[in-house]
Amino acid sequence: MEGSKLERLLHLQRMEATEAEVYRRLAKMQSDPVNSAILEAIALEEERHESAIAKMTGRSVRANMGKVRRQVLLSKMFGFTFAVKMMEATERDAAAEYRELGLHEIAEEEEAHEENMIRMLDEERLRYSGSVVLGMSDALVELTGALAGLTFALRDLRLVALAGLVTGIAAAFSMGASEYLSSRTEKKSESAIKAAFFTWLSYLITVFLLVSPYLLLQADSPGFRGLEPQVLALACTFSIGLLIVAIFNFYVSVVEEVSFRVRFLEMAGILGAVSLISYGIGIVLREALGVGV
Repeated sequence: MEGSKLERLLHLQRMEATEAEVYRRLAKMQSDPVNSAILEAIALEEERHESAIAKMTGRSVRANMGKVRRQVLLSKMFGFTFAVKMMEATERDAAAEYRELGLHEIAEEEEAHEENMIRMLDEERLRYSGSVVLGMSDALVELTGALAGLTFALRDLRLVALAGLVTGIAAAFSMGASEYLSSRTEKKSESAIKAAFFTWLSYLITVFLLVSPYLLLQADSPGFRGLEPQVLALACTFSIGLLIVAIFNFYVSVVEEVSFRVRFLEMAGILGAVSLISYGIGIVLREALGVGV
């Protein structure tokens, strides 16, 4: 066997051994016996692929334990569905390599069989992802817009922070209650109480993250490149908002297998447009009402 082909096969063999170990560990972590059985079945299939390649290479390999620990950690942080789909995304490239090496059966199993089994996985937190999106997106759009308007209208960091927190906390409870009533009315399969809780929590966390620059900066803080402290606080808030949008949309793009770029640009565009409009409204109302703070 050519050295380059052997090297490629050994790389694939170790990848299969690593993924088999990851799936075994994820299976042991599951409290749901159905999820555990599905993950165990995928682990056995990965082991079978590794054995088939081992017959060709005549060598045994060990799993990449660094990657195994990393995937298990991702699973604990973001859920096993996220960890599995992140891992399987790399296997799509491997399927093409299997075909180049003439291992068409393994390539088809990687693309079809395992993908079908992964779709059978049922993770509770994903059933409430819609509630999280609702709470987070509403808080981002509404509060970023409100803070933009308040920043110019009030021109005081502490007053803007106070108004933002009062508005945001009240809105979080309102959104939670609305989601509860909506879930009850539509008779969704998810728990109405849990849906309301996830909406309330995601809204509240987003509120505190967005308001934090106004609490951390001081009125006499030196400006950054000529920016006044309140304008700097608004810029920080907008940056935090974009970071939240990026992180969450990356998570959703992996789990739901959709385009990260399209979702991110759409939400970032809405965020920017609302903030700009609200900032303009703050200028107009301040002048029209003759408010001076």
